[in-house]
Amino acid sequence: MNNLIQELRQRRAWSQQDLALRLGVSRQTVNALERGRYDPSLPLAFSISRLFALSIEDIFLPDP
Repeated sequence: MNNLIQELRQRRAWSQQDLALRLGVSRQTVNALERGRYDPSLPLAFSISRLFALSIEDIFLPDP
């Protein structure tokens, strides 16, 4: 699944570690999310959505 997490994180000048701490996950999880290697659980997707004040649909994009 494609997503805008890296772009949203970089707009805020956060490192992957900064984002990981805010979400309560590891930096490796953030890296995997950004690279599309890991699809988040529903609770994590909601946490990401709340953190960036966007809907899940605005952050996560279906594969073409």
